[in-house]
Amino acid sequence: MRRISAQYLFTQAGKPLKRGVVTVADDGTVTNVEDTGGDFRESAGTEFYSGIIIPGLVNCHSHLELSHMRGLIPPGAGLNEFVASVRDRRGASPETVIKEAARADREMYEEGVTACGDISNNALTINIKRESAIRYHTFAEVFGLDPAVSDTRMSEALKLVAETEAAQLPVQITPHALYSVSGPLSKMIVKHIHPGSVISLHFLESDDERKMTRRHTEAVMELSGLASHLILVHNTVITREEAVTAASAGNTWFCLCPSSNMYISGKMPPAAMLREVTDRIVAGTDSLASSGHLSMITELRLLQEAAPGIPLEEIIAWGTINGARALKMDSILGSIEPGKRPGLLLVEPVDLVNMRLLPESRVRRLL
Repeated sequence: MRRISAQYLFTQAGKPLKRGVVTVADDGTVTNVEDTGGDFRESAGTEFYSGIIIPGLVNCHSHLELSHMRGLIPPGAGLNEFVASVRDRRGASPETVIKEAARADREMYEEGVTACGDISNNALTINIKRESAIRYHTFAEVFGLDPAVSDTRMSEALKLVAETEAAQLPVQITPHALYSVSGPLSKMIVKHIHPGSVISLHFLESDDERKMTRRHTEAVMELSGLASHLILVHNTVITREEAVTAASAGNTWFCLCPSSNMYISGKMPPAAMLREVTDRIVAGTDSLASSGHLSMITELRLLQEAAPGIPLEEIIAWGTINGARALKMDSILGSIEPGKRPGLLLVEPVDLVNMRLLPESRVRRLL
């Protein structure tokens, strides 16, 4: 058993507790959370830290299998060029893909990630996920504009689903984006979405995408009506009207990946506007093909800088409890509450006067 305290304890189950104390069992289960009212008194066996303690982070969007592409694609070329570069350069040897994906998995864990929604197009990362300390939800991604390849693409996706399920890992067929799926393939995909499904969709990532697709929000409403949760990823150029319509479904989550958006198009997602529309906001790192890191705390800091009026506890919620809820893992992760095993992270240094992350803020695993 461990008793752990810090200047502030961000439980994400209520207001931050000044010098609160959390007690955890040997297996990481939270057994007690104490609100000291700020009157913490040192006692034998209680660990005290100078920063803030938060639950383990939840990365709602990654592409583990693209980790071997770190640094291969020049920044700033726009979405069309980026997608083409990924297509042309993703064909590394299985050994290289597995080696770099394993490295990325370790990097995410060291950066405090406790759960991850990961996009997969093949089975190469299954064993990594099965052995990882991170809980993964795999999105078996389907895309293809040529109707002639629809049967093949769906067969490949179903094979990936079967192999992932055989490894006893959660998995769900999901469309890549509205602009990358033909009509016949879209009809095949929806047959595999059910009322309990959590699905993901790259959505309004750039102005290029807007030109390629019509009926954005109508399609979102149709998909959200089929699934339990729909995670809309990027939202870089979404308008308030589109956000209001998509949010009205009641089960849509807006995933922001600022580093990736800046890398590809030089644009930040409209975090402040989205926050005015909905509280269902989550965050992700995207892949190492479009970002030089897998640091969720960096993503949250960038969102804080883009929307400085949003309280730190709310920004932290995007990367913890909201992500856990979006992936339907909140019964065990996302907040520091008795009975849960969220993992505990120390974030330091932090501006404790203004309650803001700093450029040098980093996470350290305590559990």
